[in-house]
Amino acid sequence: MGKTIDFSGRPFHFIGIGGIGMSALAHILAKRELPVSGSDLRSTHIIERLQKVGVHIFNHQEATNLELFSCNQKQALKEIPASNHENKTFQNESLVVSEDELSLEQKYLPQVICSTAITNDNSEYLAAKKKGCPVFHRSDILAALISDYKSIGVAGTHGKTTTSSLIGYMLLEAGIDPTIIIGGEVDAWDGNARIGAEKGYLVAEVDESDGSLIKHHPHIGVITNIELDHPDHYQNLDDVINTFQIFAAQCDILVGSLDCEIISSYLSPHITYSLDFNKQADYTVKNLVNDNKGARAEVWERGIYLGKINLTVLGNHNVSNTLAAIAVGRKIGLEFSVIVDSLLNFQSPKRRFEKRGYCNEITFIDDYAHHPSEIKATLSAARSKIDNKLANRIVVIFQPHRYSRTFALLEKFATCFNEADLVVLTDIYSAGEINTNNIYGEDLAKEVSKNHPKVLYFPSLEDLPQKLPELLQPKDLVLFLGAGNLNQIIPHIIDLCRTSK
Repeated sequence: MGKTIDFSGRPFHFIGIGGIGMSALAHILAKRELPVSGSDLRSTHIIERLQKVGVHIFNHQEATNLELFSCNQKQALKEIPASNHENKTFQNESLVVSEDELSLEQKYLPQVICSTAITNDNSEYLAAKKKGCPVFHRSDILAALISDYKSIGVAGTHGKTTTSSLIGYMLLEAGIDPTIIIGGEVDAWDGNARIGAEKGYLVAEVDESDGSLIKHHPHIGVITNIELDHPDHYQNLDDVINTFQIFAAQCDILVGSLDCEIISSYLSPHITYSLDFNKQADYTVKNLVNDNKGARAEVWERGIYLGKINLTVLGNHNVSNTLAAIAVGRKIGLEFSVIVDSLLNFQSPKRRFEKRGYCNEITFIDDYAHHPSEIKATLSAARSKIDNKLANRIVVIFQPHRYSRTFALLEKFATCFNEADLVVLTDIYSAGEINTNNIYGEDLAKEVSKNHPKVLYFPSLEDLPQKLPELLQPKDLVLFLGAGNLNQIIPHIIDLCRTSK
């Protein structure tokens, strides 16, 4: 039998606590009044938020970080009243404790949490193993939390962050007090996690990227779509499908999109949804429109008209995500009118078509899209701005993410930018990968150029702030796409555009 997570008071220590998935779990544990510490090499607003809820942060990764709580316990043992010191002696003012107290001290060795990004040669990881600390993957903590609540687990290659945010927001606005753990930041709960009612609903984004999806057994599972997105972990699409099949079998109730051919062919969801009325899904739409106000549509439930939804978010993909949320809401007993009202003011998580600035009649958008299908969906949503005369051109600045993904999906990347008027590509963000396939951003630029007349390649991010402003025109809609660090230069580019005219 494997090790189990101890939520009774034993400390937790996160190696690399500032990651979007790790920090969400640390936040929940701290809000449950458990002792939590963690290390990260960078100080960010996410780190600051954790500190505000009592998480002890180390700005270095060293073996001594693991001694925080055991040192606290030693101090507590020293403060035991003298009357309790029977059969104990002092050596150099240090208390020699009994075996029972040594066992108590051992208990205060932290449960160490790692993500897939932490390698086996990490100094803290090695120290944790040497000390005998129980070591868990972050997915083990999430799986334990999912088992601890009435859980809703949202999976899928694309859209799971937005869909889980929609469901969490819907429950919150409907007067239910959910616990939420997602892979993005939402203003409504000021981050990527919120603590709700004990033993209430938990809405969690569950990730397939490293295969850990199979650890989760939610009450309600949602699968938005299935594609190959992580060739660094999966050999082929069949491997991905197998992982989702295992997850699907572990859900008490499965909600799935029939617009994904793989879902409709390989899975059997209990509840289905689709943007195509003719597919006869349980939840579907008619008269879908995207305009300057967002998206709106008529919603049908098993052939019966429910009413209209009005969304502030753009794009057919977001209407699909909303249908998944509606299916979940109806399954747990919410009236459609309550769902409509609760979603009326929903704002997407950060980096999901997020407006970052406006100057000289140019709009700057930040979006996490890094897979060809996501890029197509984002560009389709952006095209509605052109159709409604809100912009003249779509300018895409794309930073490819991971050598393995760029190499495996090169043909799809080559044709996914067709809705853009100008495409600017940078070199590949490695995300720590070794370039075993010898592929570079220039190779992608050459492939895209075969299908698009206006493609520029700048190998260095440092070149962009100086060269991009002169390429932009009034009424441009500028999309910064990618999962790397491209978005960090957006404020500088906006400032340069503001001063250059």
